[in-house]
Amino acid sequence: MTMFDTTNSLSPGKSAGNGNTRLLFGLVIALIALLAVAPFFVYPLFLMKVMCFALFACSLNLLLGFGGLLSFGHAAFFGMASYVTGYTAKAWGFTPELAILAGVAVAALMGLLFGLLAIRRHGIYFSMITLAFAQMVFFFALQAPFTGGEDGLQAIPRGQMFGFIDLASDMTLYWVVLVIFLAGFLAVYRIVNSPFGEVLAAIRGNEARATSLGYDVVHHKVMLFVLSATLAGLAGGTKAIVFQLATLTDVNWTMSSEVILMTLVGGMGTFFGPIVGAALVVSMQNYLSHLGSWVLVVQGGIFVLCVLVFRAGIVGVLSRWLKRPL
Repeated sequence: MTMFDTTNSLSPGKSAGNGNTRLLFGLVIALIALLAVAPFFVYPLFLMKVMCFALFACSLNLLLGFGGLLSFGHAAFFGMASYVTGYTAKAWGFTPELAILAGVAVAALMGLLFGLLAIRRHGIYFSMITLAFAQMVFFFALQAPFTGGEDGLQAIPRGQMFGFIDLASDMTLYWVVLVIFLAGFLAVYRIVNSPFGEVLAAIRGNEARATSLGYDVVHHKVMLFVLSATLAGLAGGTKAIVFQLATLTDVNWTMSSEVILMTLVGGMGTFFGPIVGAALVVSMQNYLSHLGSWVLVVQGGIFVLCVLVFRAGIVGVLSRWLKRPL
C-alpha cells in the first residue's frame, strides 16, 4: 500500500495501470482524428469556439475536479487575458503568439495574487472570495480606458503567427487553435499524472493527513491555482484572436457559471468531461439561439437532468460503467 490511498478505480493517477493508459491514449488519438476532419463538415469558427471553451473548462476542472477547489471567479483570468491579448495585438502591434503569451502571463500573475489571498480559506468562503475578486476585475474592465468599456475591444487583428502563418484564413487559424487546445489538454493530463498531481489527490482526500506527513498544502494549492489560471488565460487569449473581440461578457460572473456548468455536466474529475460539457453548452447556445433568453431555461433543464440522471456527469457515468478513468 502506498502512503496515500489513491487506488480508487476512477483515479487518473499511475495506479490506473497500463490498460487505462492505453484506453486514454486511444481516446486522445480518436479525438485528434475527429477534430482533424471536423472542419470539413462543420463551420470552423464554431469548432474553434468549442475548443476555446473546452480548454477553459479543462482549466477549471483541474482546480475543481482534481484539486477540490470551487472557484466562482474563473472568468477573471479568462476575460483579462482576452483583454490583454486584444490590446497588445491592436495597440502595440504584437504578433498573435506574443499577444497570447502576454495575456497568459497576466492571467498567471493574477492567479498567483488571488491564490495567495484566497487559498487559506476553505469551502464556501474560498468560493466567495474568488467571486469577490472576479467582480473587482469586472468593474476594473468596465472603467479602465484600454478595455473600451461597454463597447469592448473590437477588430482585434489576427496577424501572422511567427511572421509567416497568416491567421486571416479561418482554416489556417483552426489548425493553430487545435494545436493550442491539444497542448493545454495534454498539460492537464501531465499535471495530474505527476508527483505533484499525486500530492494534490492526497490533499483532496485528506488535507489534515497530508499536512501531518510534511507536505506544504498551501504551496501546492497556490501552484494549482496558478496553473489553472494560466490555462484559463490561454483559452481567453486564444478566444480573443479567434473572434477578434474582447468584451465585458468575458469577465462577467455569468461566464464563470457557464464554465462550472460545462465541467459538471461533462463530468468533474474526468479528462474528457469538460470537452463534452463545453461542446454541449456551446452547441445549445449556437443552435438554440433563436429561442432568445429561453436558452438559459433549456440550459437549466439540462443541468437539472444531469444532476438527477448523471450525477457524476456524462463522462463520469461512462467511467463508472466501464470502470475506467476517462
